[in-house]
Amino acid sequence: MKELKPAILMCLLFTVLCGGFYPAVVTGIAQALFPHQANGSLIIDANGQAAGSELIGQPFTGPHYFWPRPSATAEFAYNPMASGGSNSGPSNPAFLATVAERVEALRATGVTGPIPADLVLASASGLDPHISLDAARLQIPRIAKMRNLPEEAVTGLVAIHTEGRQFGLLGEPRVNVLLLNRALDSQS
Repeated sequence: MKELKPAILMCLLFTVLCGGFYPAVVTGIAQALFPHQANGSLIIDANGQAAGSELIGQPFTGPHYFWPRPSATAEFAYNPMASGGSNSGPSNPAFLATVAERVEALRATGVTGPIPADLVLASASGLDPHISLDAARLQIPRIAKMRNLPEEAVTGLVAIHTEGRQFGLLGEPRVNVLLLNRALDSQS
């Protein structure tokens, strides 16, 4: 009984400290210093409604939109609660069939030449909001034709929405599909 009382008190103390005080302090600091990021990097439309997050891919399937990477959570339509890769490798026949279907679907839209991998392979999380610059450029002719815009105008929008390497050296230039499609909608 002598050891039980201090053990219970320590459990309660650390529960309050680690489960209440620490999260409240970290949340308060995040809200004060980085409110946009602390609230999910939400994109708010003109009506004050959340249109999506800069950090989570959105399903765009219309031919007049830039298409994102395929989602590994396809049956849940980019649901972050179902995040995760497929864990299928290049020796898996089902994986190869899925990739072949995606390539065929792109070819059916008139795409010729090499297809960037990010248009047929899901990201590790299955929720990546970005595509490569090559993937965006490949879609420019289709978008321009479907929206009745000059290709130069669509190319300009892609250039404006191209994000450089993180910290100037990590990763490759990329395009946020949701931001780019919203810019296209505002132009049309």
